[in-house]
Amino acid sequence: MEEGTTMNKTNAMRLLDAAKIPYRAVEYEYDENDLGGGHVAEVTGMDPDQVFKTLVARGDRQGILVFCVPVSCTLDLKKAASAAKDKKVEMTHMKELLGLTGYIRGGCSPVGMKKKYPTYMDETALLYEEIAVSGGARGLQLVLKPEDLIRYAEITACDLIEY
Repeated sequence: MEEGTTMNKTNAMRLLDAAKIPYRAVEYEYDENDLGGGHVAEVTGMDPDQVFKTLVARGDRQGILVFCVPVSCTLDLKKAASAAKDKKVEMTHMKELLGLTGYIRGGCSPVGMKKKYPTYMDETALLYEEIAVSGGARGLQLVLKPEDLIRYAEITACDLIEY
């Protein structure tokens, strides 16, 4: 964990520590009214294309699915369905997030969900040496190598964003 970090370790951090995956924890002040990823990129000083939001959706065949896309982009639901081999994918309702993942809106991490769901990340992550994903709490990002995250969380990298 980054020196000077005051936040307690989250489940995502404990799991990455146990797997000996290096990361930096970056804390930031968050505003309850602005959970947008652009804000996260701004306060962490990272390019919005390197900061990935974690979205939870439901496929008509596969059930619950997880998608990670840059905060500067929108998930293309047709591409998401194709990646998951579903006919249709729709976003889950925000009220379902905690029960499904163990995380709240603005703090949903692709690491350490209550259950292992099929997870997909936009392939643009591989263009960067480091990316940021939620650390499992609002106001916390984990910065790590995309290859480490993809390998550890068994993520499929593919084209997921709208152009």
